[in-house]
Amino acid sequence: MDIPRNRFKARLVAGELQFGLWSTIPEPTAVEALAGAGFDWMVLDTEHTAVEVAAVLPLLQAMAPWPTAPVVRPSVNDTALIKRHLDQGAQTLLIPYIQSRAEAEAAVAATRYPPAGVRGVAGTMRAAGYGRIGGYHGKADAEICLLLQVETALALSRLEDIATTEGVDGIFIGPADLAASMGHPGQTGHPEVRAAVLDAVARLGRLGRPAGLLTQDEAFARACIDAGARFVALAVDMSLLVGAADALAARFRA
Repeated sequence: MDIPRNRFKARLVAGELQFGLWSTIPEPTAVEALAGAGFDWMVLDTEHTAVEVAAVLPLLQAMAPWPTAPVVRPSVNDTALIKRHLDQGAQTLLIPYIQSRAEAEAAVAATRYPPAGVRGVAGTMRAAGYGRIGGYHGKADAEICLLLQVETALALSRLEDIATTEGVDGIFIGPADLAASMGHPGQTGHPEVRAAVLDAVARLGRLGRPAGLLTQDEAFARACIDAGARFVALAVDMSLLVGAADALAARFRA
């Protein structure tokens, strides 16, 4: 048995455009259904949801038969928490609220085995095929994909330092928190926020670093893609559900 290839990372390295979906509903059936929709990747979010660490495992298992790549977002940049998600079999992590190169370096170290990092060693977890993947600990680092969220004005001012940290595979720009930090809470469509996002995407392009984001505005998504973004999430599962339900109810009440 060999280690699974990280399809998302391979396509990111190749510079391919990948479309994603945000999963916030802590239910394997919902995740399984969405994983078959045809998106390239899907975030399993534990930062702003009721999804606890133990609940991530069945979500990963629900996605396993589908080609959609799972991206797990831990609730915080924490070595012990990152270790647990990696042991569950997550190969791509999205770490929130990175503010400095030092924080980026800590995230990298948490995803690597010694001597390159500080990831704790275990042998019978799901990531190692429950002990069936020979030489797992020597192969794991190469298949880990680390995405860091840059989501404040301060972090954007340090974008080059964060993005060029060795071991970082991509930078995700968070428009919602960025808007709040710029004095426009809840206004991700504010012209200043959009300009900052597009500028960050362009700066990352000049560095040769993949840029990503979440936006439910299709026109802005296309603008970001034109600017060079390469992993773009287009919707949130709860928004899709509520939006469809509200629209149906409204049509029949009209």
